[in-house]
Amino acid sequence: MPIKEVEKEYSYEHISGLSRDLNRSIKDALEHITSVNKQTRMLSFNAQIEAARAGGSAGAAFAVVAQAIQDLSDRTSGVTRQLREKTQGTIDEVSHLADVMADRMQGTRLADLALNNIDLIDRNLYERTCDVRWWATDSSLVDALSSMERKDLAFASKRLGVILSAYTVYYDLVLTDLEGRVVANGRPGQYHSVGRDVSKSEWFQTARKTSNGDEYGFEGCHPSDLVNGNRVLAYSCVVREGGDQNGRPLGVLGILFNWDELAQVIVEATPLPKEEWQRSRVCIVSEEGKILADTDGEQLRGDLGLDLDDILRSGITYSEMNYRGKPALVARASAPGYETYSTGWYSVIIQERIGKKETADEKREKAKAEEDQCEVLFGSLDALGSRL
Repeated sequence: MPIKEVEKEYSYEHISGLSRDLNRSIKDALEHITSVNKQTRMLSFNAQIEAARAGGSAGAAFAVVAQAIQDLSDRTSGVTRQLREKTQGTIDEVSHLADVMADRMQGTRLADLALNNIDLIDRNLYERTCDVRWWATDSSLVDALSSMERKDLAFASKRLGVILSAYTVYYDLVLTDLEGRVVANGRPGQYHSVGRDVSKSEWFQTARKTSNGDEYGFEGCHPSDLVNGNRVLAYSCVVREGGDQNGRPLGVLGILFNWDELAQVIVEATPLPKEEWQRSRVCIVSEEGKILADTDGEQLRGDLGLDLDDILRSGITYSEMNYRGKPALVARASAPGYETYSTGWYSVIIQERIGKKETADEKREKAKAEEDQCEVLFGSLDALGSRL
């Protein structure tokens, strides 16, 4: 048998489906028996009416038949009730167990997918920290900031452009002096950032606080005016005299990473079946709960509509929660880190459930209510028949 067929046949979802089908079949059969029994009771009731109307020996014969039919109906009701009581509990338990196991398997699967997403991001962004520290030692940048002459700044801009032609994941690379004024960038024809003051930018300020060339600055996902409002992650490193790790600071190199090109591609490429995509949302969320990437397109605005403390800071990898008024399976994974780097962010997958599953207690209460209704009807018929 092909592997895919085996997986389908023995998957918990398939077992859960079979259990629900069996439960439905037995319920339908019992309801059919109950319906037939109602007709039998009506036949008995009609026979009692005819017996009372006929009177005499003919009426007595009708009465015997009516009583026999009623006795048969009573026995049928008893057998139906016993069958329901004996089978319903077991089937409910099997169905519940299959549902729990299906939830566990699906929750684990979604948590694994969430982990894969954030792991890919951590690994990719680790390379960005390496890029900025390496490029900050480039001699053209050191010379430009040392002399601040036009020709050296032009050459630094050209050099940054060469780097960008090989590293297409960046919008731009910008070089600033120690006051935060942009003196050169790699794509001057596309982004007119020279002369801009970035001294208040987090990426500039965090770089200025570093003590050596092995450290770097950072600013999380934000729309940057330096690249026409596109969403970026900014990594930065101080350019030091002689390109030496412990050299005197000369300025700062900032690299503006195309965040959406990485994160949106990753979340939108999460390997979910088409049917699941219709009811799923995949996100990357910061430690503060800010949505950084989102298949619903709500990045940097809105929120998940869930209790973030329960999702992000608990040790649970998945749980069932209420999402937009519907039950949903919510899976999460925290950034595992790569080498010496970790974003500290979270990957979240929200998947709405298909319909609302009745609990075993709800099913038993519903069946009991149906039985009680039948008993009331039958009791009324018996009482009426006894007066005829």
